[in-house]
Amino acid sequence: MPGRIEDYALIGDLETAALVGRDGSIDWLCWPRFDSDACFAALLGDARHGRWLLCAADSGVKVSRRYRENTLILETRLESDAGAATIIDFMPPRGNASDVIRLVIGERGELALYTELVIRFGYGAVVPWVTHVAPEQWQAIAGPDMLQLHSDIPMKGENLKSVCRFTIKAGERVSFVLAHCPSHLPPPKKPDIDCALADTEHFWREWVAKGQHEQPLTDAATRSLITLRALIYSPTGGIVAAPTTSLPEKIGGVRNWDYRLCWLRDATLTLLAFMNAGHFEEADAWRHWLLRAIAGSPDQVQIMYGIAGERRLTEWEVSWLPGYENSAPVRIGNAAYSQLQIDVFGEVMDVLHQARKGGIATTETGWNLQCQLLSHLAKIWEQPDYGIWEVRGPPRHFTYSKVMAWVAFDRAIKDAQRYELDAPLTEWSTLRDRIHRHVCERGYDSKRNCFVQSYGSSALDASLLLIAQLGFLPADDERYLGTVRAIEASLLSDGFVKRYDTQITDDGLPPGEGVFLPCSFWLADAYVMCGRLGEAQALFDRLLALSNDVGLLAEEYDPATQRLVGNFPQAFSHLSLVATACNLAHAKKPAEQRSERRCPQDSSARR
Repeated sequence: MPGRIEDYALIGDLETAALVGRDGSIDWLCWPRFDSDACFAALLGDARHGRWLLCAADSGVKVSRRYRENTLILETRLESDAGAATIIDFMPPRGNASDVIRLVIGERGELALYTELVIRFGYGAVVPWVTHVAPEQWQAIAGPDMLQLHSDIPMKGENLKSVCRFTIKAGERVSFVLAHCPSHLPPPKKPDIDCALADTEHFWREWVAKGQHEQPLTDAATRSLITLRALIYSPTGGIVAAPTTSLPEKIGGVRNWDYRLCWLRDATLTLLAFMNAGHFEEADAWRHWLLRAIAGSPDQVQIMYGIAGERRLTEWEVSWLPGYENSAPVRIGNAAYSQLQIDVFGEVMDVLHQARKGGIATTETGWNLQCQLLSHLAKIWEQPDYGIWEVRGPPRHFTYSKVMAWVAFDRAIKDAQRYELDAPLTEWSTLRDRIHRHVCERGYDSKRNCFVQSYGSSALDASLLLIAQLGFLPADDERYLGTVRAIEASLLSDGFVKRYDTQITDDGLPPGEGVFLPCSFWLADAYVMCGRLGEAQALFDRLLALSNDVGLLAEEYDPATQRLVGNFPQAFSHLSLVATACNLAHAKKPAEQRSERRCPQDSSARR
C-alpha cells in the first residue's frame, strides 16, 4: 500500500519529479519527462508496480525530515537508541543526465538499513532485464528505456527486485545513483556526488535569492514558489498542474485526472505568483511557450497542451493499476483538452497584461496574437461552455466564464491605451460594457442578492469570490458582499470552501469530493478586500496548518478523514497560498483591485 498523500515529499530536476514517502520509498517517478510512463508507480498500486525503498531495517526508529533551507534537497533523519543517520534525496537540475541521488550519512552509533529497488516500466507493467555490468553497477533495460544504478554496496537479485541490507556507522556514508537514458545510447558516467549536491544546493538558493519583493516572503510562500518552480519543464517553459495523475478527489471515487499537462489557466496564474515575487525569467519563457503552443487559427486554441505544446492529449485508462487506495480508474491524458472554456481567454490576457506591467516588453507577434484571440472571443463569448471546473455534463452559461470574457477585453484595452498599441478600442470598449451588463442582468439573483454559478441556476460557485479581485465590481458593492455571504452560508465545510455543491450541480460525475484548497484561499482574499483582516489571517493560518511536514499541499482536503486528497503537490494550491500571503502583506494598505496592482491573483481552477 502507498502512504497517505500528505506523507510524500517532492524532489525534481526541472524536467520530471519524484515523490518520496516518509517510509523512504520513492513511489512515483515518470522518466525522462513529467508526462512519460512511470517506472515507479507504487503510488497507484503497490510495490509490485515499481518503487525504490531506502529505510531503517528494524522497527522502533524515529523518522523526521525537512528540506534544506531554500532548496529542493530532502533530508530524512533516522534515529534509534543504537544510532542515527540521515538520508539525503535529491535530483540535480538536468544536465547531461537525469539522476536520482540517495546519500546515507552515519551520524551516531550504528544503524541497520534496507534498500529494495523494483523497476517496472510502462506504469508498472514491464519487468526489465537487469544486468550486473560492473562491481558496483547494474543496468535495467526494457525497449527504449534504460536505468543504471551505481551503488557503494553490493545488491542482489531477489524475486525480480534488487535488495540489500547494510549497516551504517558514525562517520560513514553510502551513496546510490539511479540514472535514466535511452537504451540505444551509452550509459552516463556516475556523477561526483559532492559536486552534484553542492551544485543543486547552489542552484536553488541562488534562484530564491533572485526574487525581489517589497516585503519579505514567509517561509511557506517561499516553499510554495520552490515547488512551483519544480513544476516547470525547463526545456520549453511549460508548467504542469501537478507531477501526478489520478490521485483521487475522494478516496475510492472516480474523480481521478491526469494533471501532468499544461493548462493555460494554471500556467498563467503560476506566472503571476512568480512575477509577484520578482521572478520574471519564468514569465518570459512561458510567453514564448504560449506563442508556440497556440500558434495557428484562434478557433483551434485549446485549454491545455502537452509540456512541449502537444495538442493531442487522448485520455485512456490503465487497467492493470488498481488506483490509489483502489480509487479507479487510473487515467492518462485528459479528454477535457477539447472543451470550450471561455475563462481561459481572460486568464491569458490578464497575465500578459501583468507581464507588461512587470517590464516584459511587448512583441509585435504577441500583440497580434492577442488581437486575433479577442476577435475570436468576440464571436463566441455568448456561447455556453464547460467552465473552469471542466464539467463533464452539459455546457452552460457559467457566470465566471462571462466575467473572464470581460477581463480579456478590459486588460487588452488598458494595454492598448497605456502602451499605445494599435487596437479597435471603440469596438472593444462597447463589447466590454455589453458583457458587464449581460453578467449583471443574467448572472445575478436579485432576490438572494448574489451571483449564481450559471445563468438561470440557483447553485453557487466559489469562483464568484474572485469578482472583486478581478476588478469586475468593487469590493464594497453590495452584490459582491451578498455573494460572499451566500458562499459562506452554502459552500463552507468545516470552515473550508467547496468549489460548488456536487449534490446540486450536474457535472456528469457521481457527487462527492473534498473542499478545494484554492477556493479557501480565495475566501481569505475576499476577506482582505472586504476589510475582514482578522478572519482572513485566521483562515490563512488554518490553511497553512493543512500543509504536510515539508510544506506541501494537495488540491483538496477531506475534513471527514482529515486527509489531503487530489493530485500532489498541486500548483493551484501553492500559487493561491503565495497570492494570499501577498495580499495579507498588503493588508495595512487600502484594498486595491487586482487590475491596478501586481499582487492579488485570481487562482481559477478547472476540474
